[in-house]
Amino acid sequence: MGSTSRTFEVTLAPKNGGATQKPGGRPPRVYKLKLSEAAIINTEVLRRYIAGSQSMNDAVSTSLAAFNTVLRMVPNLECVHNVRSFFNRNFGFEGIGGGIELWRGFFQSMRPGPGYLLLNVDIATCMMYRPGNLLEVCVDFFDNNVPARNLANYLANSDRERIRLGKFLSNLAVTVPATTKNKRRVIKGVAPRGADQITFDQDGKKTTVAKYFQQLGIRLQHPNLHCVEFRPGGALVPLELCQVQPGQIMRKQLPSDKTSKMVSFSTLKPPQRFQLIENGAQNLQYGQSEYIRSFGLNINPTLMSLKGRILPTPKLQYGPGSKEPVVVPRFGAWNMAEKKLVRPMTVDRWLLVNLSRIFERDLQNIVRNLIQGFESTGITINHSPLIKPGDPQGNIPQILKSAGMEVFKQKGQPPQLIVIIMPDDGNAAVYSAIKHFGDIVVGVATQCLRPQKCRGANIQYWANVALKVNVKIGGINCTPERRAVPILSDPANATIIMGADVQHPAPGAEGRPSFTAVVGSVDQMASKYVAANALQVGRQELIDDLKTMVKDVLKLHMEYRVHQEKAKNPAPRKLIFFRDELPLIRDACKEMKIQPQITLCVVIKRHHIRFNPITEADRSQNCPAGTVVDTGITSPVEFDFYLQSHGGLLGTSRPSHYAVLHDENKFNADTMQSLSFALCHVYARATRSVSIPAPVYYADIVCARGKHHFPPEFAGRLSDDVSEAGSVESFRSQFMPLHDGQKKMMYFS
Repeated sequence: MGSTSRTFEVTLAPKNGGATQKPGGRPPRVYKLKLSEAAIINTEVLRRYIAGSQSMNDAVSTSLAAFNTVLRMVPNLECVHNVRSFFNRNFGFEGIGGGIELWRGFFQSMRPGPGYLLLNVDIATCMMYRPGNLLEVCVDFFDNNVPARNLANYLANSDRERIRLGKFLSNLAVTVPATTKNKRRVIKGVAPRGADQITFDQDGKKTTVAKYFQQLGIRLQHPNLHCVEFRPGGALVPLELCQVQPGQIMRKQLPSDKTSKMVSFSTLKPPQRFQLIENGAQNLQYGQSEYIRSFGLNINPTLMSLKGRILPTPKLQYGPGSKEPVVVPRFGAWNMAEKKLVRPMTVDRWLLVNLSRIFERDLQNIVRNLIQGFESTGITINHSPLIKPGDPQGNIPQILKSAGMEVFKQKGQPPQLIVIIMPDDGNAAVYSAIKHFGDIVVGVATQCLRPQKCRGANIQYWANVALKVNVKIGGINCTPERRAVPILSDPANATIIMGADVQHPAPGAEGRPSFTAVVGSVDQMASKYVAANALQVGRQELIDDLKTMVKDVLKLHMEYRVHQEKAKNPAPRKLIFFRDELPLIRDACKEMKIQPQITLCVVIKRHHIRFNPITEADRSQNCPAGTVVDTGITSPVEFDFYLQSHGGLLGTSRPSHYAVLHDENKFNADTMQSLSFALCHVYARATRSVSIPAPVYYADIVCARGKHHFPPEFAGRLSDDVSEAGSVESFRSQFMPLHDGQKKMMYFS
């Protein structure tokens, strides 16, 4: 007693599985194993926490971690695991090309509930390397467009493709059955030459890798095919001799052309999903686990039933001239038929640049339909825009500048709007160049259209395009009806709604920055927003420039309230911020000489709580829009709730988790829930309620658009094909601010 560690001797059994060593063989290895006491787990603090008699602290977190460790023991031993998720090919898999398989699995986590512990189980999907011969994996990587017999020439003629393949294979473990049997070797990359060209010294003579293996009795079918390089040591082995073992997680970003296949594989209607979850409880062996039993745990494998409420749907206000000025969405959706916008703008100076292969006669139809769709919403638009062709391979900024100068010569002012029909194959670089030109260089709204969608599109499509354009040039589409959200319509207690976000670089993207954003409402009914953004050190969650960005948004809010709404006292009395970091927000308000009552609420979208309605399902078999759950699975101490604010489309809808961290306004649950639900209806570009409040959604978009602040020639350093991009300072020096002409506009819509 009293000692905090013990040491044991452990003998490692021979590889052949025998109990004794072979004659003349090496004796079994003996290892010393030291077990040390890491912590004493006090489960009493967890009991007090779920009883609501103490707050969350490190002791509670440690106790929960211990329970989760016990839960994971059996799945860890029997499945491929990734943190709290477990995968097995037998649970379901699908090859999607690109050298990738998708495996189905289960997420599990023990979490505190009000008076009890909860076990959260959900379906999970993981990207795995396709198993089998490495040559077949490489052919699959190129989606079978390059057969095995042509692969050597293909890689020899394209360093870019060889390097891309090498990046995909890096850190993949393989075996070489012909030589080292089951020994796992880790790939570093793909060598620049074939096995018949790579030479080395063998017994003082030069020989090639291909001849070396021929001496071993191994005749290569593709001797000119490239070798893979192993780490450590740099050994080179023909890739056709390598085998990829199943169950290796691919910790790289999913290629964009595989996204639809990932979505299709992962999409399950609620009844299907919950049936698989119930099956998962058996696969994870909660009842048979000796670890769970010896820890004194008893797990009820049946799904939990909860009572939820459906919030009243907020009414939406449209403009004069609407057949139905006040709209009540149904199933989380409505449409623009016979509705006019609250503040439709006038577009007198605009032009269309065609980068696609659409013919001239089709362009005239597109312009005619665009005008008709815009006018149906109340927007006044010039019927004779300048139409210019453009080469998608050319200098995009110069093409746009030249066309804009023609408008300037005709009208004496620059264009208000540039509409661009994109190349037929999309092209992210062209899109980024367009947004950099419009948002950063000249301060003109740009609207990109896909040729596949705009050719022959109906009036509803063009009305939806009008929703995006109207707010980009200063308009307001719709607002919550004043009586629907009293907290916003109270003139004596003006409110500003703000959201913030951080977007981190992709896995493996070293030296790249994170992008940050703060978005805030400027009008009384929280329907028009402005944004501030910056960049900072990669993967840092706290926002360095939060105070400055909050001040920038507050200034624009008060300026708008004075000039547009004629407010005598424009300072907000209430500030609702959808994120945390209270001290910096307070500092910003103090420097602005205002003292609003601050409420902080975090909206969590990435979690594994799902609902399966027993009654009142919508047409997609999901819970109806407005379903709120604030009992049974919520925190035993904190103020939180789950709100499914959007109507179902495909699969199982995910509710958002709202956690109120600080509340000087002393909102009750009904006020916070109804406000959050209303804000999910003012996302300007949609006629559907969305899954998170509009300012949170906008902040995410502004972060994603951070890459457009770099000049096009520099933006390539953010590409996934570049493994190391330099220091954050090098990015900061190239990061250009938003043009003054866009700072008061919803350019991000």
